Amino acid sequence: MAGFFFLTSSYTYVPEVKMNETNTLEVEMNFEDYVSFFYNKLSPNYTKPEFGVFKQAITGFFVLKAKEKVRNNLLTIIDFSLSGNDERMWIIDMDKMKIVHLSLVSHGKNSGELYANKFSNITSSYQSSLGFYTTGDIYTGKHGMSLYLDGVERGINDNARERAIVIHSADYVSKDFIAKNGRLGRSQGCPAIPVEYHKKVISLISGGSCLYIYHPQETYHSNTEMLGQEIALAGMIKFFDELPGILAVVPALPSSENPI
Repeated sequence: MAGFFFLTSSYTYVPEVKMNETNTLEVEMNFEDYVSFFYNKLSPNYTKPEFGVFKQAITGFFVLKAKEKVRNNLLTIIDFSLSGNDERMWIIDMDKMKIVHLSLVSHGKNSGELYANKFSNITSSYQSSLGFYTTGDIYTGKHGMSLYLDGVERGINDNARERAIVIHSADYVSKDFIAKNGRLGRSQGCPAIPVEYHKKVISLISGGSCLYIYHPQETYHSNTEMLGQEIALAGMIKFFDELPGILAVVPALPSSENPI
């Protein structure tokens, strides 16, 4: 049976990454405890994403962390199960466990009207793509300051560059547009954001942060490989190692075994 080990702090431990099948449930239970802790620590200044959405997003964040694909510890969550008229894009500073931004965001015009319900990885589909991305470099395009996105899920969103799926601003992503037209405007598949603070947002999340676009679509969830808790635990340990100060605010969590 795999045990648990203490990091260099009396405040917490994290589960050992290597475990056999008989210990899987115990490790998963502790992973859920940590996810709950992160969720409960999120600042009360903004409405939070739903817990289940957050759990998937942070799991994928830690998976990418384990694979050394995250350099900027920001997690952007877009919840396409919500109406386009809702603020459904969160930016979370993982180092501080704090929501730092909440805003409107568009979906592709062929993904749906008020609600997105169709998704594609095909060029010229004008549909949004689900799943996990890492952010690239900033560039100036037809929409002004914009941000490259790299889809990390094969067959799901890995054509993002070819499709020119980027973060950019648009005047149709605003409360004024909703008031005049009854719904938010839609893009050609990009997660477009309001003009008023696009430069701040793009500058903040550029350079290797994690972005997750969620929808409860069964096809995505049956094909994604980004939600495995074992590799996410490895990424969580890496995260703690890179930010030892965070251990002072993470309480000890109950273990089903004695620490070693």
